[in-house]
Amino acid sequence: MHMLEEALAGPVEQVAPRLLGAFLSHGGVTVRLTEVEAYAGESDPGSHGYRGRTARNAVMFGPPGRLYCYFTYGMHVCANVVAGSEGTSSGILLRAGEVVDGHELARSRRLGASDRDLARGPARLCRALDITLDMNGTDLRQGEPVSLRLQEPVTAYEAGPRVGLRGAPERPWRFWIAGDPTVSAYRPAKRLDRGG
Repeated sequence: MHMLEEALAGPVEQVAPRLLGAFLSHGGVTVRLTEVEAYAGESDPGSHGYRGRTARNAVMFGPPGRLYCYFTYGMHVCANVVAGSEGTSSGILLRAGEVVDGHELARSRRLGASDRDLARGPARLCRALDITLDMNGTDLRQGEPVSLRLQEPVTAYEAGPRVGLRGAPERPWRFWIAGDPTVSAYRPAKRLDRGG
């Protein structure tokens, strides 16, 4: 078993903090991951895999170490690293990071953003790295076109509720490096009042 696949093969809520401090590279930019969220498939109402396998989420059911990319709000791409065991659908949403290489390229993709905000939030992170829907299913074990390099585990991290979820929002499965300025702001899900 490949080292990355082995590191990602456990229960997603235990594996997710292992990605903190890891380096994710693509398109001439490298980001140090500072915030992630765990999603546990069929047992997790917040997960894309909750209702089973579909054409959209099929990558989540594959072996760990793949990139699951999806379109959200009709305009943004977000990315997860597939975790757990093959046949189950576990993913780790890449929520935020610090650009550590390729600042000029990241700035050109995120015009007007401060350095702190270049990859602060899941869609911004994908834009800074030029990760697109075409990369759905990319095998991160290959090291290209997208590279994920794990580092020594971060010990100073915090955990709390996931951002903006209506399904299982209370699970403390968002993990972030304590005190890091690139961590995104917490926003609970909003209830929509549709009137009468």
